[in-house]
Amino acid sequence: MPFISEQKFLLVRYWIIFLIAAFISYNLPVTTIACPLELPTTTLSIKGHNLIVELAFTPKSRSCGLSNRSELNENHGMLFVYPNSNPQIFWMKDTHIPLSIAFVDDSGKIINIHKMEPNQTDKRYHSYQPVIYALEVNQGWFNLHGIKAGDTVEIELPIVLNIQ
Repeated sequence: MPFISEQKFLLVRYWIIFLIAAFISYNLPVTTIACPLELPTTTLSIKGHNLIVELAFTPKSRSCGLSNRSELNENHGMLFVYPNSNPQIFWMKDTHIPLSIAFVDDSGKIINIHKMEPNQTDKRYHSYQPVIYALEVNQGWFNLHGIKAGDTVEIELPIVLNIQ
């Protein structure tokens, strides 16, 4: 039996390990973790229709929003809460769900609503005036419930919320 040098043996060993690792990683299911992992929730109401919303009240949670999720349960959404009333701009980078967004002022009045298409990096969705909230829901939810600009969102935020 021919003698194999230690270098060749190590090279073959490394290649076998590499191929096994490549095979395993290729065949593992890919899971995307929603960003952020966990947020507090509350229930809000618009014209008698209730929504369970996650509260995005920090720069990190607002930045992540509903990105990297594959679905949003019926009658659920995300409420973006800002420390001050300012014009807001949203986009749909890494967001795979068609959404509608309502921009809401500090009195709870809906200023304007946009339909947002998934995975958009070019289109921007603007509030028509300064707002303190933005409410994202499944696309069509506002239309389905007859909700439009001028309607009022009844919001009760948890007292312990440290809005940043």
